[in-house]
Amino acid sequence: MPGGVNSPVRALKDVGVSPLFIKKAKGPLIIDVDNNKYIDYCMSWGVCIMGHVPKCIVKGIRKAVKKGITYGIPSPQETVLAKIICEHVPSIEKIRFVNSGTEAVMSSIRLARAYTKRNKIIKFDGCYHGHADHLLVAAGSGVAQLRLASSAGIPDEFLSHTISLPYNDIDALIQVFDHFGNEIAAVIVEPVAANMGVVVPDIKFLNKIRELTIQHGSLLIFDEVITGFRIGLGGAQKYFGVIPDLTTLGKIIGGGMPVGAYGGRADIMALVAPDGPMYQAGTLSGNPVAMAAGIETLRCLENPNFYCSLEKKSNYFFEHLGNIIHKAGIRLNTLGSMFTIFFSDKEICNLEDVKRCNIHRFNLFFNKLLNNGIYISPSQFEACFLSSSHTEKDLNKTLEIIEKVIKQL
Repeated sequence: MPGGVNSPVRALKDVGVSPLFIKKAKGPLIIDVDNNKYIDYCMSWGVCIMGHVPKCIVKGIRKAVKKGITYGIPSPQETVLAKIICEHVPSIEKIRFVNSGTEAVMSSIRLARAYTKRNKIIKFDGCYHGHADHLLVAAGSGVAQLRLASSAGIPDEFLSHTISLPYNDIDALIQVFDHFGNEIAAVIVEPVAANMGVVVPDIKFLNKIRELTIQHGSLLIFDEVITGFRIGLGGAQKYFGVIPDLTTLGKIIGGGMPVGAYGGRADIMALVAPDGPMYQAGTLSGNPVAMAAGIETLRCLENPNFYCSLEKKSNYFFEHLGNIIHKAGIRLNTLGSMFTIFFSDKEICNLEDVKRCNIHRFNLFFNKLLNNGIYISPSQFEACFLSSSHTEKDLNKTLEIIEKVIKQL
């Protein structure tokens, strides 16, 4: 396997560590093949909001597997999960399940172009929307570490209709709409950027995107693969009160199984085959085991106390963490149960701000935490996550270790 892994960041090249191979996980802990235990703050990149291997999800998966692993034709679980999501996410009236966030975004872009009969797409620097050719422009996450503009193997023609702008930059957005307004099919944005670390949007920025897309007949796509069901049942769109036309989901809605979804207004989704001419298909889309895992997950999240408890836990951790790192001139960006420690003394509002962080210092920080049994997301360009399984003891131990490591740095 290239790099010995199946996704580039897992190789841990940027932090100078050999890849970790995990043999077991439970609650907030992961255990590698050498029996080293780590308190996990990556949580499978935000998937495990209830921690690793929750009993309710395991029970649902076992029950589903006994009935069949895949059918290639519809199962009742698809409709059940679809109804739960439509009930909670304001923008989604109809939904289509796929197998990954990349596939969901790729399909939503095609749908936006079919609906508007336009070609150009606006995205934002540092927002990663999967590895589809036309979206690897100034992307975040692992791509931000590459010395290339995007990726090798992508013809320039594929990128000719993609415009990438600085995140949180209202003036740049207005200028592009003034110039290309009647050519723009859609604006796609992470409503909370999480692939250049956690970067919180200016609410004026989100509102201006919504205003301009309506004014120019373009669609607004929220990529909520990370934020969907992470900061609440209605995602970032309900949190900020900005409702897009289309939404992409993934991660949490599959309870740890491979899954993605895109959905939105009924009149737009009516163009998706077989109802309309926008073709998209997948052998394992709506897989009954993944659907069962998703159903069990979202039913647990519907508990009125779930998000209140997670927010209380997060606020406790962030308050104490902020006090520790502030003394060292380090920034902490948070929203809900998401956070990133930025090795910078400046406010972090966009990708350029992140690029000015002291990456070498972050790498030392990561290594020292790892040696002390703490695993955070292995890049300055990534978000970290809390789960409901993290205990006060876990958090306090983590805070003690971080304080010790910061003093060493």
